[in-house]
Amino acid sequence: MNRYSRQQLFAPIGEKGQQHIREKHVLIIGAGALGAANAETLVRAGVGKITIVDRDYVEWSNLQRQQLYTEEDATKRLPKAIAASAHLQAINSEAVIEPIVADADAHLLARLVAHERPHVIIDSTDNFDVRMIINDVSQKYNVPWIYGACVGSYGLSYVILPHETPCFRCLLEHVPFGVATCDTAGIISPVVHMVVAHQTAEALKIFVHANVNRKLVSFDVWHGQYRMIDVQKLKKDDCPSCGQNRTYPALQYENETKFAVLCGRETVQIRPAQRREREWTRLISFLQQQGIRVEQNEYLLSFTIHPHRFVVFSDGRVFIHGTNDVQEAKRLYYQYLG
Repeated sequence: MNRYSRQQLFAPIGEKGQQHIREKHVLIIGAGALGAANAETLVRAGVGKITIVDRDYVEWSNLQRQQLYTEEDATKRLPKAIAASAHLQAINSEAVIEPIVADADAHLLARLVAHERPHVIIDSTDNFDVRMIINDVSQKYNVPWIYGACVGSYGLSYVILPHETPCFRCLLEHVPFGVATCDTAGIISPVVHMVVAHQTAEALKIFVHANVNRKLVSFDVWHGQYRMIDVQKLKKDDCPSCGQNRTYPALQYENETKFAVLCGRETVQIRPAQRREREWTRLISFLQQQGIRVEQNEYLLSFTIHPHRFVVFSDGRVFIHGTNDVQEAKRLYYQYLG
C-alpha cells in the first residue's frame, strides 16, 4: 500500500510532486512547539531528510502544546532534538533524521547551510537574534526560509525567498526588545497548529515548484481575526542583508549578543550586539502585567524572579544574578526580556 496515496491524489502534488518531496532536505531551527509539529507534519508528508537544531531539553510544561513528546521524555529530561528524532523515526523509518543538540549560532548555521545545502529552512525558534542569523544565512546561501511565531492566541507566518521577497531585516530593521514569550504571556495549542499549517503548506509548495504566498499572514484564533499583508514594497535596495551591497551583519562576530560569566559573582552579563538606550516604560509595563515588582533609578532597573535577580542597565546590558550557567542565562534573558 502507498502511504502517500491520499497526498498524491491532491492534484497540485501528484506522483511527480511526491517524488520531489522525497528528495528534499529541511533544516528546522528549534524543536519546541512549532519545531516538533513542523517536523512531524513533514516527516508524515514524506520529506527525505530533516535536520533539527535545538539546545533545550523536554520539560513537563512542554507537553501541553509540544505534541511530539511524551511524559517519559520529560521524566528523562531528554534533549528535544534527540527525543524528536526517536519519535520521528518511529513515524517514518524511511526518513533520515539528523538531531543536533547545540545553540543555533551564526557559525553553526552557516556551516550547516553551506555544507548540507538544505532546500528550505523553517524557523521554529523563540528569539529574534537567531532569526536574524537565519535571515542572513538564507540570503548568503540562497536558501528560502519560512518565518513562524506564536504567543497567546496570536500567530504569524511569512515566506522569505532570496532575491525575490523582502527579507526579515527589511521588515524589522532592528531586533526588537520587550517581546512577549510563551513563558510570560502563555500560549494555547490551536495557534501552534495554525502557524505550522501555514509553514508546512508553503514548504510543500516550494518542494513541488508551486507559487508560494508572498504576503505576511497574521491571525488570532481566539478572537477570530485573520489578515494577509502585502509587504513587497518594504524590500530595500540598501538592506545589508538582501540589498545591492550585502554585508550579512548577523553573521559578523561584533554583531552577536555577547554572554560572559563575571568572575566570583555567580552572575552572567549579557550585552546586546548594538549599544542602545532601552525603552523602560514598555518593559516595566510588561513586567508589571506579569505581577513582577520592579525597582529602578536613573541608571538601571531591577526585578527578581526567584532565585534570579535581573539588573537592566540603560545601555542595554543585563546582569542575571544567581547563575554561572550561560545557557541558563540565555534562556532567562529571552524568556523575560525578549
